[in-house]
Amino acid sequence: MSVTPPEGVWWNQKVPKEEKLWVTIALVWAIVMFVMMPLWHIYGKQNPSTETYKVAPEEFVRLTQEFIEKYKVGEENGVPVVEPPPGGDVYLLGKQFSWEPVIKLKKGETYRLHISSADVLHGFSVYPMNINFMVIPGYDYVLTVTPTQAGVYSVVCNEYCGPGHQVMVGKIIVVE
Repeated sequence: MSVTPPEGVWWNQKVPKEEKLWVTIALVWAIVMFVMMPLWHIYGKQNPSTETYKVAPEEFVRLTQEFIEKYKVGEENGVPVVEPPPGGDVYLLGKQFSWEPVIKLKKGETYRLHISSADVLHGFSVYPMNINFMVIPGYDYVLTVTPTQAGVYSVVCNEYCGPGHQVMVGKIIVVE
């Protein structure tokens, strides 16, 4: 028993009506998604700011240390706690396996949050808010933030960064 090839060439055969319908639906859906991606980027308000600068990781570590020295108000489990003035620049450094410093912000005030990594790629997620961002070494990402609710927010690394990844948790405290 052998397999018999179809007669003629496949491109000369009539395409069934059902197949034409599914190809049309798939094509229309692809076009809709192609159009929606740039529209969502522009009008969806789900994207971080596009303010990004190249910076040497050592330079960002230095800027973060200067920021900590200037605005340090205490320590929490060996991690410095800083309280910057409203409207100012806030530096947050991701490094294996911690976020530094703990940041204390005032509700309703606007800050410029500078985020970078000292070593490897990290994920920046703030819980329970829906903020998710990739932090790549060598880049200073600047996000303009205005906290609207007081509380304690966890900063979690959601990109695997090594064997201590599961303990990489930071904190943002928002006060009235």
